[in-house]
Parts: sequence; C-alpha cells; structure tokens
Amino acid sequence: MDWQAVVDDFGAHWHVYLSMPLIAAAIGYITKRAAIEMMYRPLEFVGVGPFGWQGVIPRNARRMATVAMELMTTNLINPREVFARLDPKRVTEQLREPIERAVDEITRDLLARYQPGLWEVLPDRLQRRIVARVHAEAPRVVERLMREVAANIEDILDVKDMAVRNLVRDKAVLNRLIRETATPEMRFIARSGIWFGLVIGFVQLVTWALTKNAWVMPVFGGLTGWLTDWLALKMIFFPRQPKRFGPFIWQGMFQRRRMEVARDYGDLIAKEILTVGNVLEAVLTGPRSDRLYAMIHREVRRSVDAQASLAKPFLVAAVGSRRYQELKAEAARQTIERIPDTLRHLEGYATDALDIRSTIIRQIQALTPIQYEGLLRPAFRQDEWKLITVGAVIGFLVGELQVLLLLH
Repeated sequence: MDWQAVVDDFGAHWHVYLSMPLIAAAIGYITKRAAIEMMYRPLEFVGVGPFGWQGVIPRNARRMATVAMELMTTNLINPREVFARLDPKRVTEQLREPIERAVDEITRDLLARYQPGLWEVLPDRLQRRIVARVHAEAPRVVERLMREVAANIEDILDVKDMAVRNLVRDKAVLNRLIRETATPEMRFIARSGIWFGLVIGFVQLVTWALTKNAWVMPVFGGLTGWLTDWLALKMIFFPRQPKRFGPFIWQGMFQRRRMEVARDYGDLIAKEILTVGNVLEAVLTGPRSDRLYAMIHREVRRSVDAQASLAKPFLVAAVGSRRYQELKAEAARQTIERIPDTLRHLEGYATDALDIRSTIIRQIQALTPIQYEGLLRPAFRQDEWKLITVGAVIGFLVGELQVLLLLH
C-alpha cells in the first residue's frame, strides 16, 4: 500500500473525501424521513395497476386496528366493569326531560291513532292524568333497562368491533393513534440517521481511499440506508429492560416512555375512538343491537300492559286484541326511534362517569413489557422490511449519483 499516494490523493480531492460522511449523514436522515412518511401516506392507494404505494398503516388498517384493539379489549378495557360506573338513577335523572317529552308525544299519538273517538272526548284533566301516569312509570322503565344493559353489556356491545369499524372507516384516526403516540420515536429515527450515517460515512471515506472502487459509494449508500433504518427500529423497542453497555445504560425508547405514552394513548382513545357518541352508535347500530331492541320491546310492552291493567279488558274490547298488540309494538317502535336523540343528553355525564382515559392510563401501567410493546409494534413488524428495503434502495441511488457528480 502506497500511503503517500493515499495522502496525496486526499490532498488533491479533499472535497470529495469530506463530502462522503456528510452525504452519508444526509442519506441516513432522508431515508428515515422517507420511511416514516411512507408509513402514513398516502391514505389511499396511488398508482397504476399493481405499481404504486399506499401508506403501510392505512393499507393494513383492518389488521393493525384489530391487533391494537385486541390488546385494548383484552388488557385495557373491561366493558362490564366500565359500564357498571353508570348509575341507573343518575342516568334516569339526566334523561328525565327528554323522556317526559317523548312519553307525552308517544302517548298522545298512540291513543289518538288507535282510539281517536275515545281520546278526543276525554276531558283535558283526564288526558293529563293518563299522561302523568305514564310519565311516572317511564323512569322506572329506564332504570330497569339500564340495570339490564349494564349486566349484559358484552351481549349488547362489541367494543372491539366498534373500535375496528371506526378506525377502518377513518384511516386518519388510525394514523394519528400511531403518529401521536410515537412522535418522539419517529423524531429519534430521523435524527439517528444523521449520526449513524456519519459513522458509516467515515468508514466509506477510508474504504474509498484504500480501494478507489466506484462501487464503494453506492454500496455504502445502500448500507447506510438499510443499516440505519434497522438499527433505529430496533433501538425503539429493545432492550425492553434497562441494560448496561459499558459505561452507558440503554432501554428501548418506547419502553422508557411508558408513562407519557399511556397519557397520549389514553387521550386519543378517549377522544377519538371510545367516545360516548361512538359507543352509543355501536350499541344502537352494531352487530348486537338487536339484543338491545329486544330488551326495549319487552320493557315497553310490559309497561303498556302495566299502565292499561285496570282498563285493559275495556281497551281490548274497544280496539280489539290484534289492534292492542299493534299498539304495544308501535309504542316500542316509536320509543326506539327517539333513542338516539334522547341519549345525546347523556353524553356529558357518561363521559365523566366512564372515565375511559384514566382507565386506559392505569391499565397500560400494569402491562408487561411485551404486552406494552404491542401498542406500537404492529405498526412496524410485518412491513418493516419494506421500509428498510426502500431506505437501502434510496441510499444506493444517492451513492450512485454521488459517483456521477463527484468523480466524472
């Protein structure tokens, strides 16, 4: 090895040599930023035929949402325990005004429809008395229903299905769930590319000085893109427990930030996914909603029978047995129609009582390191090789461009 020739070449082309670690650092940073954005963007497939790209998370929205919500419903949220926090008496009190309004409308409508002649000739005082009696019974019906719903919430509400449906329907929410929970990790990935790239760039500098091989730059560019992506992803999650490396102690960033992650994750789940509005929608329209409607039908029909108990023989004689059954079914139908608007009055109380945010924060703290890792790891695991490969390809192409620009 002619070391003097190496020194002379360095003196003659010092700008080429010094550019190597700088370009390697740039490659490290650019490939990281590209990998991060390719996780989230675009929300929908962009391309022609099989050639194109959709963000890793949006493309795998159902799988990722299912994995994340499986963890949540298995380890973070117990629907029965959470819904037991709703006090049936408080719920009834919160709904008293809209219930009374609905009861008044339904009672007058049904009686006017099924026995118009009789209802119209009744004195106002007697009409008010009938409506008042129904008013008095309505809160008891609501309270009974609330107790039955709380005791059978898992038969009525599929929390996992609700959450997955909302995340798949709005992929931007799933993106935010990952992005906002892992903002420091994403920042670390991008910045680590600079330092890892500098180190690899100095190795590239020495290798080029000794070999003058045109393949050095594209190969090292590809190596920078691949290795820095791989190292950064590993350093996010591993080691799971603090571990000493010589004078340094390191723990995966995500593991180290458990308390902060718990707060961010709890905030987003409570504000975007397990909202009272979403829960009510799932209860009323989800795959198990028919069980709720069966309860309501039963309670309303029972209530009509109870209110008509004294006059039932006369009422049946007046309208007929079939029409009386139709009246009860119509009462149940109209009750169900008014449920969405009625329950909106409950959102403020229910949000405070259910306290989803605090529940999730508390439960995340109790997860094992492997379970906790599952909050974020599914976003990377299956497709991380694609991100690393893209980083390597970008690095290789930049290295080849470096050859063309600096050496010709």
